Amino acid sequence: MTKVIYDVAVVGAGPTGLAAALYTTREDLKTIVLDKGVAGGLIATTEWVDNYPGFPKGIGGIELAEQFKQQAERFGAEIKLFTEVKGVKLGDQIKIDSSAGEISARTLLIATGSSYRHLGVPGEKELEGRGIHYCATCDGPLYRDKELIVAGGGNTAMQETLFLAKFAKKITMLVRGAEFKGSEILIDAIKAKPNVHARFETEVSEVVVKEGRFAGVKLTSKDDDKELMADGMFVFIGLIPNTGWLADAVKLDDRKLVITNGKFETSVPGVFAAGDVVEGSIGQVASAVGEGVSAALSIRSYLDAHHS
Repeated sequence: MTKVIYDVAVVGAGPTGLAAALYTTREDLKTIVLDKGVAGGLIATTEWVDNYPGFPKGIGGIELAEQFKQQAERFGAEIKLFTEVKGVKLGDQIKIDSSAGEISARTLLIATGSSYRHLGVPGEKELEGRGIHYCATCDGPLYRDKELIVAGGGNTAMQETLFLAKFAKKITMLVRGAEFKGSEILIDAIKAKPNVHARFETEVSEVVVKEGRFAGVKLTSKDDDKELMADGMFVFIGLIPNTGWLADAVKLDDRKLVITNGKFETSVPGVFAAGDVVEGSIGQVASAVGEGVSAALSIRSYLDAHHS
């Protein structure tokens, strides 16, 4: 029996990977997509996507992810979910070590994205996407005229809070340190918002759940007030690139993001990367899809030049 050699192996079934697979399969390139979880990546944990073009009324994150998957499969992409990639050997032929066995391919697209850094407190994981969120532009509009908690005090937390302040009636920022850490312009902008208040030297110790929904948090704080009630919480304490499986196969920056050029090429010929796993990515669904498409076209050009 002849072993299958794929033209393209995509690791990551988020918007970037699925958009790339849609394009590579339409170009008659034999494509396999691997992901250790469900299709959609971070959008699958987003309750409602309001800012993706073509859906004027918005669409549920899981539903949008499923539509991406079905479209890629219609053109012939082979999608293996709940398949963990453990490592990769690079050479003339790329060998991917996965829980479904070894997979061989001529090119590789790294589209594993990043994971939101979690607080790691009781109740958080259970309410992810149902009262606890990690993307303001995705879920902020759900909280018009509501009260919110924001965990984090860096530049990202401040930027996202300024966006949330357009909708929320009141926002309480919980900052672990004694002051904000970031640009003075953002700090001044936060201080100027009448509906934003900050509590410093304060951490979340537990999520308060009532009737299966988020109700607030318990605090470790220098203040006497040890509980804070709200309609929802956004956590902005950083992103962790999903690049551990790569080891030192391609060049990463100091934050472990993949370094690419303008054509989404990594330091290794035939290996490409796009989406939230790449340095400088902006973390939006529409841009992730665009990067996946651009990477797919770069892969086609590479294969035309090297495997024609």
